[in-house]
Amino acid sequence: MNKIVLFCLVLTTATAAPAFSQTYKTMADTAKLNKEYVSVSNDIADLTAKLTIARNDLPGYQAKAVDANEDAQKTAEKNTEKAAEATNGSVRDAKRARRQARRSVRDAKDSRNAQGKVSDQEKKIDRLSSALDKKQRRLDELTSMRTAIMSTMMPTGQ
Repeated sequence: MNKIVLFCLVLTTATAAPAFSQTYKTMADTAKLNKEYVSVSNDIADLTAKLTIARNDLPGYQAKAVDANEDAQKTAEKNTEKAAEATNGSVRDAKRARRQARRSVRDAKDSRNAQGKVSDQEKKIDRLSSALDKKQRRLDELTSMRTAIMSTMMPTGQ
């Protein structure tokens, strides 16, 4: 699965590389420059919105992870108590201890899943930040190209 994702990422990067290496130097190129400028600006706005949403969602994931961890710890403590009772108790105590052990395992899995979601959200934020930085650098390059083209248009006498 990871190899497929990596292959798709490399393929996308390789096909997008010619567009990013393209330079605009003359007035005839301004239409293409403006088109790419608008496209990159829209991408930046989209990435900024996604990044804001991801950052706003992170505290919720973290709170759920903390709650799940606390629940898992409480259940594990109860499990220990029930197991201790069951060693000297009846069959009924043993069944209760077994039930409590299942709850403990379930809560531990929930805690692990919650931590995984926090980790995934942090990775998503990093990925979006990186993409946003790249788009911002490209926008800066396009702005400098636009400025260079406009400066060649201006008469030198003014």
